[in-house]
Amino acid sequence: MSSNANATGLQLRSTVYPDGTLELSLATVPTPAPEADDVIVRIEASPLNPSDLGLLLAGADLTTVKHAGTADNPVVTASVPPEVMRGLAARLGQSLPVGNEGAGVVVAAGSSPAAQALLGKTVSVIGGAMYSQYRCLPVAQCQPLPDGTTPAEGASWFVNPLTSLGMVETMRREGHTALVHTAAASNLGQMLQKVCLKDGISLVNIVRSSEQAATLRSIGASHVYDSTTPAFMDELVDALAATSATIGFDAIGGGKLANQILTAMEAAANRKASVYSRYGSAIHKQLYIYGALDRSPTVLNRGYGMAWGVGGWLLSPFLQKAGPETVQRLRARVAAELKTTFASSYARQVSLREVLQPDVIAAYGKQASGAKFLLAPHAA
Repeated sequence: MSSNANATGLQLRSTVYPDGTLELSLATVPTPAPEADDVIVRIEASPLNPSDLGLLLAGADLTTVKHAGTADNPVVTASVPPEVMRGLAARLGQSLPVGNEGAGVVVAAGSSPAAQALLGKTVSVIGGAMYSQYRCLPVAQCQPLPDGTTPAEGASWFVNPLTSLGMVETMRREGHTALVHTAAASNLGQMLQKVCLKDGISLVNIVRSSEQAATLRSIGASHVYDSTTPAFMDELVDALAATSATIGFDAIGGGKLANQILTAMEAAANRKASVYSRYGSAIHKQLYIYGALDRSPTVLNRGYGMAWGVGGWLLSPFLQKAGPETVQRLRARVAAELKTTFASSYARQVSLREVLQPDVIAAYGKQASGAKFLLAPHAA
């Protein structure tokens, strides 16, 4: 093992207490010695993904954020609404580390040839607790980055790239030929659009502003529709009729958008129907909710026949079902196209201490398109 590994490092923790208080703090944690097939990675960059913010912020009311502690050891508290607390029973009182993915440099390695081969290399990693200065991880959870790739360029290698590829893979496996995506101007949405352009797949993008629409059109999107405009439903039906998109992935979750998409799919299918059926179109329409940007109830009026489905979609269960060969194929594509198809952009880089400042929490807590944050654990 190399002697360059630090014995301890800072780690961001999130705790929800039974009284409904969320506490965010920094803990000093030991870095374990690597086993034979382990490496120690000095984490240089980790994105603040919506899935990470769900664990970090626990649905707390961000208007109640209070800052305490010291400059070196900040502590943040906020109130978690009672309706949210009902879903958090299994984590109460636990100090949980946060961060699904990141990238950094291997500073120590176990004795196996695979581990030793990564010593000194820049790698992307998964495995949780990435909002840390150091992580000890199995070699299998590391992806060596191409020469010349920085940790910041490789930090978002897993969640968004594999989610975009997983959506396309799901579309194909379930017999669909085109798809719909909401919150489509996000980093993930732009990746999905690039994948679809490269693979010749029709994609219908739904956004919430003309600026977001312009962002997607600038990278080649043909079908982009603003859900806040009066013409939205007519334009959406036209687009679905033109593309035959019958599967959608919705990052919004709450409200009426899911219902609007299914309604438009049914209307598009009926344009091509030669015979009327009181049960609606026989073409199956599937919507997967994979995010919760809107935490209000999902409203469905079921006015789209009987051939439809709404369900949840998450990356990890998809990868488990897809199998190791598919996962390896998708990972290889991400590595090959990391600086093109799967390039990420960030509005701001923050340190472990800055991420606990109330104004910074308010900014990244909005989860707005084009406002993604990158955490640099070793920054001052």
